[in-house]
Parts: sequence; structure tokens; C-alpha cells
Amino acid sequence: MSDAPLLTTPLAALHHELGARMVPFAGYSMPVQYPTGLMAEHLHVREQAGLFDVSHMGQLTLRGPDAGAALETLMPVDVLGLAVGRQRYGLLLNDAGGIIDDLMFFRQEEDLWFLIVNGACKAGDIAHLRERIGGRCTITTLPDRGLLALQGPQAAAALERVVPGVQRLVFMSGAHFDWQGAPLFVTRSGYTGEDGFEISVPGERTEALARALLAQPEVRPIGLGARNSLRLEAGLCLYGNDIDATTTPPEAGLNWAIQKVRRSGGARAGGFPGADQVLAQIDDPARLARKRVGLVALERVPVREHTALHDAGGQPVGMVTSGLLAPSVDKPIALGYLPPALAGAGTRVNAMVRGKPVPMQVTATPFLPPRYHRG
Repeated sequence: MSDAPLLTTPLAALHHELGARMVPFAGYSMPVQYPTGLMAEHLHVREQAGLFDVSHMGQLTLRGPDAGAALETLMPVDVLGLAVGRQRYGLLLNDAGGIIDDLMFFRQEEDLWFLIVNGACKAGDIAHLRERIGGRCTITTLPDRGLLALQGPQAAAALERVVPGVQRLVFMSGAHFDWQGAPLFVTRSGYTGEDGFEISVPGERTEALARALLAQPEVRPIGLGARNSLRLEAGLCLYGNDIDATTTPPEAGLNWAIQKVRRSGGARAGGFPGADQVLAQIDDPARLARKRVGLVALERVPVREHTALHDAGGQPVGMVTSGLLAPSVDKPIALGYLPPALAGAGTRVNAMVRGKPVPMQVTATPFLPPRYHRG
């Protein structure tokens, strides 16, 4: 464990003012919940709108005529085919096909790409990018910008009052806006399964913008606890729990993020780290030793991460990577890994909770239908 002091985001003072309980997360002091509590925060996002501080995440740009082609050498996704003004989910892979990080990338201009990477991974990601493609494009980190996420069915109405024009955006699109002289970059995206926005804002203006958003009647502050329960109901992976450098995209159920153009037979097939391994697993799923699955407990017992999964004969067969009692679904849900033979929907396994078997059933994800605004 590092002895380095925890970093703070531009909203540190506001979190304390709002009564947040602060915890260490990704090297930062971050709010896990506010006085209303995790359950109320979670349900408020599902019903109205919640404001999240995600300023711990890394923001950077890649610029140059070769930037897109360079970035595509590091990920199994279609970078060059992304239109200006659009965003896509990406995966940085190591040479074994393991996931170094999952990220969002946006094509702001023909030769300008904006990336948002996970907070705990950002130093490693930036070093990896500089080492692998630093000679092909200009990589610029943006440490002096805050990042806010406004999520929920009322997010668009609330944000439109503060930043007119954002309602024209659709899911996975974005644009530049001006707010009282501050340059904002806003995308219609997020990690809750709800409609919503992520807003990149100059660090010194982050608190003022957060206060303006919290002044809207639909909006409440939301902590990391509800952020986790919301993304789990949406069936979304948390880096470090459900995916890591030992997990390949096909094992993680992320084949949907690998477009046909990068697969075997595609116009730009392969050419990314671990391509032989990843494409072989896509082409022949029998090569997979494990698969990520959704699980629902058949008893009202929360099943947490690192809980062992056993088959009907009592043999260990897998592991839960994320799990909790889901507020909106109102049942214990989890993500985990099982052998392919046990990964089919309806298959039953037992989670070993404090030495006792809790029956769980494999189910499709997401656990709750998404409500993204696709236009």
C-alpha cells in the first residue's frame, strides 16, 4: 500500500460541505455516499438525476494526422471508422491479449482524439501510450480539468437549463459548449445504464458548475457506492474487479466492442497487441477456459466479490467478481466467471457465503434494461 497522501478533486470542499463520507479510491479521497445513503442515492438516479464527481479519471488528447492509426494499433476496436463528433468504448490490451484498461475515446476533429481512462490506471495508460505511439502523435494530458457525470431520466432537462443546447446530443455523441465563459466538452454517455452526460470542465470552474447543477430541483449528489450499484445493474464491468490484465475481451464477454473490420477477415483485421489470442478465441469459443456471466441469487443473501462458486457436486468452478443486493432489481445480483459449460442462462451454481452454499442462477445481462437516448 502506498504511503503517498491522497489526492483531491476540485470538488473536495463541496463534498465535505455536503456531508459526504470520504474514502480512498484510485489514489484520491472520494465520496462513497452522502447523508441520504446509498439506497436513496441509487433510486434517485433511476428516477430523476444524480451528479457524480469523476474528476479522478484521466483526460488526455492525441493529435496528429497519424493519431487515429496509431491508437488503433493498441486496441482491437475500429478507431479510424469513428466519425467526428462520436464516441466509442475501447480496450487497451497487453501482448497476451489481457485488458490493461477500458476507456472511452472521442473523435473531436479529423486529427484530434479525446480519451477518458480509469483513475487507477491513468499513469500506466499514459506511459503505455507514450512508449508505444508517442513518436507517431502528440499526447497531451489534461490534469487541470474536472469531470462531472450527470445521470438519470431527468438529466437532460436539468442540464439544458444550465447549458442550453445539450439536449440535441444523442447517445455516444458530444460537442463543445460555453458556460459563463468556461469551455466545456460534453458527451451524452455515462456508466449507469441511464440517459446522461459527462462534462469535462476547467478545474477552477468545476465547483461552480457542480453547484449550478445541484441547484436544479431534480439533481442530488451521488457517491461511489451508488455508482457501483448502478453500473452493476446495467451489467457493466468495473476495471480491477470484473476485468484486468489477465482477462481477454472474449472471456469478459466484450466481443461486441470488437467491430467486424478488426476481426478475422475484416479490412483491418488484427494488428493489435494479443491479436492472435483474441481473434482465435472469437473464431473458436471452445478455446475459452472461462466466461463472464450474470448471476442472480435464489435466496435473499448478498453475494460479494471474491466469493467462490461451486458446482452441484461441491467442486470450485469459478469466482464472483462483483456482487450486491441491487436496489432497483430488489434481489442479489453478481458478475463472475465460470467455465463455458456452466455459462448458459439458467445454469445453477452455489456461491459459498461464510461456508454455506447460496444457490445462484446464470442470467443474461444487463439486469435492468438500459435507457440511453439514441435519438
